[in-house]
Amino acid sequence: MTFAALQPLADRAALFVALRQDALSAAADALGEHRWDADTAAGTLTFTAHDDPTRQLVTRAHLVATIAPGPRSLLWAWAHPSGDPHGVAAQLQAYGTDHGIEELTASELPFPTDATGDDEWIAQAAHTVGGVAVELTGRSPYYSAPVGNGTRAVFLLDAPIAPLTLADAIVALPGVLATVNLTDARTAVWDLARLAGWTLSWTDEAFSGATVSDDTGTATFLFDEHARISGIESTLNGQA
Repeated sequence: MTFAALQPLADRAALFVALRQDALSAAADALGEHRWDADTAAGTLTFTAHDDPTRQLVTRAHLVATIAPGPRSLLWAWAHPSGDPHGVAAQLQAYGTDHGIEELTASELPFPTDATGDDEWIAQAAHTVGGVAVELTGRSPYYSAPVGNGTRAVFLLDAPIAPLTLADAIVALPGVLATVNLTDARTAVWDLARLAGWTLSWTDEAFSGATVSDDTGTATFLFDEHARISGIESTLNGQA
């Protein structure tokens, strides 16, 4: 656990986030061995192939927060000297104000007293913050970047990645579900549909299944007695 008050928001978006991070990884991996560079003046984060610098994935980067081991705190971008007080991170602050979440309205958030604050903990905290940012803004994917002295910066990216379709999700889900921990699979599926812009209907009053659809097809997520995903039945356009 990193920031307990923020974790439920990240958990809600976990499935959508995992699929969007998978798409970002695939786009970056297509470059082969690559590096990333941030240009704060231009507001971009660029991935560049080592063997051919003309091959790039250029994204518009919106700073969400920095997480630093020195002060043992998270600093939201709307309060950061290099941040924009009216930028994307301000949406998180507004949500915190509307819903009484102090962790989103305080400019600086100290680490929990039991936090190790080491590299692994900070990396996990960055993923939590990235998930919260996606959940509350609808933007994706995010990128957690090491920026020196153990500090990580979390960015939301406007990347040249196609919107998530149901057909693409069905292909990616077996691998994604093997790596993501869903604390509430029903809510994660509902939020996946919401954030992706798909339609969703429950199959029965017991919520034992959820049928989602978009222009590329239809899929039904089945849940077992412990509310875990037990199967996915899909019919994609152009397939029998």
